Amino acid sequence: MATNIKGPAIFLAQFAGDAAPFNSLDSITKWAASLGYKGVQIPTWDGRLFDLKKAADSKTYCDELNGMAKKNGVDITELSTHLQGQLVAVNPAYDEAFDAFAPAAVHGKPKERQKWATEQLMLAAKAARNLGLDATVSFTGALAWPYVYPWPQRPAGLIETAFGELAKRWKPILDAYEDVGVDVGYEIHPGEDVFDGATFEMFLDALKGHKRAQINYDPSHFVLMHLDYLSFIDIYHERICAFHVKDAELNPTGRQGVYSGYQPWINRAGRFRSLGDGQVDFGSIFSKLSQYNYSSWAVLEWECCIKHPEQGAAEGAPFIESHIIRTTEKAFDDFAGGKTDQAQINRLLGL
Repeated sequence: MATNIKGPAIFLAQFAGDAAPFNSLDSITKWAASLGYKGVQIPTWDGRLFDLKKAADSKTYCDELNGMAKKNGVDITELSTHLQGQLVAVNPAYDEAFDAFAPAAVHGKPKERQKWATEQLMLAAKAARNLGLDATVSFTGALAWPYVYPWPQRPAGLIETAFGELAKRWKPILDAYEDVGVDVGYEIHPGEDVFDGATFEMFLDALKGHKRAQINYDPSHFVLMHLDYLSFIDIYHERICAFHVKDAELNPTGRQGVYSGYQPWINRAGRFRSLGDGQVDFGSIFSKLSQYNYSSWAVLEWECCIKHPEQGAAEGAPFIESHIIRTTEKAFDDFAGGKTDQAQINRLLGL
């Protein structure tokens, strides 16, 4: 039986702030509902909105959060651990830059930072289960990313070793998610070792096909990489457990293309846009996801180098709402059919 996509929902990471209504889960969920959103995706690292350790330890706290969200008109869709997931695997070239994602106590201490990130992900598994959620969204982190372009020539075995180590770090985390029945939807994203379908397959192979290693589908990154985001759904739909609705555009010129020449976002050939302002064919995406019975949430992730976030958020809810397909429960040509008549079939086939 066909299922319907849920939504619209909104990822709160880009909107959380120190001023009301963006400084508490209570007020920001009221704000989201006032714009027409029916769900919110929570960034687990933002203490203004969410206490991850408390959520992992206390079902009562999670029940209170769910009750507050519902009272304000929304559901909690997923927990995001993007920043912590990034820190599971960090190439030394990025150590200093990524320290900002972790507490000061582990800055300059890569092994301690990795341990902290792993503990955070373990907490998120328990918190998701306490909230009654079936999926979280995250990043894989990256050991091999500095070597993404094969010049100088990569030493034999470098990539295999990197993916082996990446899987070794994620396997106990994914096992913990399996224990509580929660998926990890990895966002396929440049800057991660898993940045396209081929690398997702390499990661999955290294994990021996771990069932909790799923995908958070976000077409915007595929646009910037010039990857066929519709064919991706055909290939990997069985692993898609979450959906970031995010727009982008790629306008190559004689001066820059996919790599965009180290330019600021406003001047890049490839840049993120608010929904409807970019090149993503959302009509086809929603059709394909509906065809394959994707039944989870459509979550706005707003990132735009031109439009104000509050305008982007206000426009996002009706945009997603207009693309959600009420799937049919009957075939359009049922009127022309009839009951099976084996004698008629035999006559038609000359049997």
